[in-house]
Amino acid sequence: MTDAQETAADSPLRTAEGAPPDTEVAAAARTPVPLLEPREGIPPVISDEAGLAEVVAAFAAGSGPVAVDAERASGYRYGQRAYLVQLRREGAGSALIDPVACPDLSAFGAAIADAEWVLHAATQDLPCLREIGMRPTRLFDTELAGRLAGFPRVGLGAMVENVLGFVLEKGHSAVDWSTRPLPEPWLRYAALDVELLVDLRDALEKELDRQGKLEWALQEFDAIASAPPAEPRKDPWRRTSGMHKVRRRRQMAVVRELWQTRDRIAQRRDVSPGKVLGDTAIVEAALALPPNVHALAGLNGFGHRMGRRQLEQWQSAVDRAKALPEAELPQPGQPVTGPPPPRAWADKDPAAAARLSAARAAVSARAEELNLPPENLITPDTVRRVCWEPPQTVDGESVAAALAGYGARAWQVELVTPVLVEALRSAG
Repeated sequence: MTDAQETAADSPLRTAEGAPPDTEVAAAARTPVPLLEPREGIPPVISDEAGLAEVVAAFAAGSGPVAVDAERASGYRYGQRAYLVQLRREGAGSALIDPVACPDLSAFGAAIADAEWVLHAATQDLPCLREIGMRPTRLFDTELAGRLAGFPRVGLGAMVENVLGFVLEKGHSAVDWSTRPLPEPWLRYAALDVELLVDLRDALEKELDRQGKLEWALQEFDAIASAPPAEPRKDPWRRTSGMHKVRRRRQMAVVRELWQTRDRIAQRRDVSPGKVLGDTAIVEAALALPPNVHALAGLNGFGHRMGRRQLEQWQSAVDRAKALPEAELPQPGQPVTGPPPPRAWADKDPAAAARLSAARAAVSARAEELNLPPENLITPDTVRRVCWEPPQTVDGESVAAALAGYGARAWQVELVTPVLVEALRSAG
């Protein structure tokens, strides 16, 4: 690390545009320092069992938290698997691991299982890390910490700059990480992403403690670490962009058949579904219900650069949907397990709409007082559920129980219960 890097790394939270207004900082702000190289250089990419064993041993012998990051190939490959894993720990340095060549990292996960893992936006990386055997028992999420501390910009680059005084180069965040071999500039970028993650964690911990929010953050981190894997989404085809234009059940069946055909092809070819067929084309075909390949070729997204064989496979999907009996057509909407969309409340239940309006205003005001986003104080879905079906007796005990039943953490229950009780009572 250069002298300038050491100075910036040792500094307390910086004064900078985008930092929370009440942050205690050094008396004078420092000019951000470009972070150009990892302090020990770019580590070699581990792609064999012998190299992996050495790194596992080094990290097991290291000390303190472990910085963890993963790179995916969203937009290029099917699914959200990891194509590079970056780690750093005191005493071990940094490591870059190729999870394609080393698909089972459970030994690595076990070696650092007792350590606190430091991730930025943990919920984005945890699913792909679980797939390769890495599951934290404790974690610190620097993005979530930034939200709770009141930072308006919580991307890694903004946080590192505003808190530590470094400028990270972010030009390779959206590249195709399935590329092999990975270019050296990409590897440098990847190594730098974990270079100061523990330093950022330490600074944010101090700031959260100063603001009296550290216990809130720890409860949030525990909830993330202990959360079970997300259930597969039911009827994912319904999330096709432009689906709101599709009204008739037969048209919905076309969307479903085209979406499922596209998904099978994308999975087989290991490419992003959008590279096989765009959502716009799917919706166009559903609305037009083309009778043959010639008509299909005239629709946006089908005719240009698409061969006869491809057109025939899409027309076959359309024909299968058109041939379905009425009983097998999809229903207009998904089964509702919670409250209806808020826009429908005024018609369905005006009293509930009044409760929701009062509750939203109260939560927003309380969040502003605490200098954190309203959605981090309490999830909007929880507020909607309590307002749609409030307790029979609106008091502190019943509202607190309702919030806890919907998954609110203890700190959220304590802070939100009083304002929700008042809002529900005022709305009648």
